Amino acid sequence: MDKQERLERLQLVYDEMGKVVVGQRYMINRLLIGLLTNGHILLEGVPGLAKTLTVNTLAKALNLDFQRIQFTPDLLPADLIGTMIYNQKTGAFEVKKGPIFANLVLADEVNRSPAKVQSALLECMQEKQVTIGETTYPLDKPFLVMATQNPVEQEGTYPLPEAQMDRFMMKVFVDYPSKEEELQVMRRMSDMQHTADVRPVLDKGIAAEISNDINSVNISEILENYIIELVFASRKPAEYGLREESQYIQFGASPRATISLHRAARAMAYFNGRDFVLPEDIKEIAPDVLNHRIILNYEAEADGVNSRQIVDRILAKVAIGK
Repeated sequence: MDKQERLERLQLVYDEMGKVVVGQRYMINRLLIGLLTNGHILLEGVPGLAKTLTVNTLAKALNLDFQRIQFTPDLLPADLIGTMIYNQKTGAFEVKKGPIFANLVLADEVNRSPAKVQSALLECMQEKQVTIGETTYPLDKPFLVMATQNPVEQEGTYPLPEAQMDRFMMKVFVDYPSKEEELQVMRRMSDMQHTADVRPVLDKGIAAEISNDINSVNISEILENYIIELVFASRKPAEYGLREESQYIQFGASPRATISLHRAARAMAYFNGRDFVLPEDIKEIAPDVLNHRIILNYEAEADGVNSRQIVDRILAKVAIGK
């Protein structure tokens, strides 16, 4: 299978998912970028926006193992990664692997579990391995964690600390569908007999080849420096003429943001059928990569300023080739 055929297969993923999921192309695109660049995604949106359905359907279209974990206040790390159990027949302890051993893991309402469970999940994300007892087990490739959090319900939640949020490649805000899309959802869901057979159009082997294709996408030194300037503008905004914004930013984006933006921009170029990155690729993906990494102060909250607005201002102010 050549590169063009792999691109066509990638487009078929959208067609297959369209059999079940109405709209949400933006979310699907970001999930695919995360999967194919070894990055994890944090989805934020109100209930009922098909976040769980989209991830489940994506797993079917890619023929990957899928596990959904509902995070609750009483969840334990062993419920996530697994534990040692005693076998009475053999008189020995055996390993019972947890649901983290899958290709796509949906951590639903991740902010409902205490810090020790969140830490266990984020360790798996970072190290791509799990230690149970005295044995370390590598996680299968590809491995993607898609965590969701509900911005509406804050009671009984344990918000992710900034250092843990930084481990997510992108934070994607899932918005309401359009009127036309919601009409289609209503009609489709009103049909109790409606079923859709999603056929797998990609597998692990093709996904690995696409990842290699993305890794070979060219990005010029000018655009690499542009990425650096964007990240540094979040750290020292006054030096970039962003004096008003400087009063709102407590901490700028970390070096992980630089790495993630570089990877995501190449993936965006590949998805657009090119083997080289354009400035538009960086600008399009930058808000998703940067919005959760810029930490604002209380003054920003009081003035109603959010990190997405700050990112938009940085993109408008920082010039290419500075």
